[in-house]
Amino acid sequence: MAPTPTSSWIPTLIVSILIVLAALGIGVFFYLHDKPSSPPSPLVVAVGDNVTVNYIGVFGSGPEEGKVFDTSIYNVATNPAAWPKGLEYSPRGVESNYSALPVYVGSNPPSSGYSVGNQSYIGVVTGFWQGLVGLMGNETHSIVVPADLGYGPTDEACVTTEPLVQTIPVFASLTVAQFGSTFPGTIANTGAEITDPHFGWPVLILAANSTNVAIENLATVGDTSAPAGWPVVVTNVTSAPAGVGSITIQNELTASDAGHIVGDDFEGTGPCSSQSSGKFIVTNVNVAAGTYTANYNQEVQGQTLIFIVTVVNIHTPAASLAATT
Repeated sequence: MAPTPTSSWIPTLIVSILIVLAALGIGVFFYLHDKPSSPPSPLVVAVGDNVTVNYIGVFGSGPEEGKVFDTSIYNVATNPAAWPKGLEYSPRGVESNYSALPVYVGSNPPSSGYSVGNQSYIGVVTGFWQGLVGLMGNETHSIVVPADLGYGPTDEACVTTEPLVQTIPVFASLTVAQFGSTFPGTIANTGAEITDPHFGWPVLILAANSTNVAIENLATVGDTSAPAGWPVVVTNVTSAPAGVGSITIQNELTASDAGHIVGDDFEGTGPCSSQSSGKFIVTNVNVAAGTYTANYNQEVQGQTLIFIVTVVNIHTPAASLAATT
């Protein structure tokens, strides 16, 4: 009996379907394995991370605006033409002393402290670490930090106003301790003539004993010196045999010097002198009033600061924990 037309094409159809399915299956297999995978989401700085950051800190306000107060980058530190420095900028020396800053991103250290592995991470001012949040690795960004999120406002207790014209006694009686601090390394011998270490004029030792030393300052009109870091000139000297008299000196400061001169509190009598290492900034010169202002705060206090930062490495809390175990 001859096969019917219907039964004759069924095996052929089945084989054809299997071939198509097989072909489709192979095709899907190759498609799934050849399809590019999606790139991972970029890692961004988050609160709690430990990061390393290269930075350039510049003033965003004040008379030194645009000048560098600190940097982690050697080429910036050694290029004063392109990157002029602020008054209190302190170089670190050789290139090996410059490297990315390890920063803990947050207001408080983790319970285990800032040390992760062999790297110690530090806390920074609030505006700095807050500005790092959301940045990606190798991304450079400028962070503007107002004073209240930086080094705080100017402490007015550390600011004093001084006269441009000052007087110094011709004759003075010093204790042995005072003489030693004023004239370090000098032996007080009656009749000896020594030199004032700050003003440079001659000083005569009138009398000396185990407790006191009497001196006479032998300044003359026209003498110049720079005891605090700028020129002063002797404008008048009065003296009398009775052991009285005064030396008048004029501080040669002008309004254009304000904000651009670091002074030395060589007498150690200024407010906050101990915490500022005896340094201050002349922040105002009022020639009409005959005064100048000495600010013993750090230069970064009371200023808007700009940090140009580049995130080098980001270590999440989990990665940081792994590094310690």
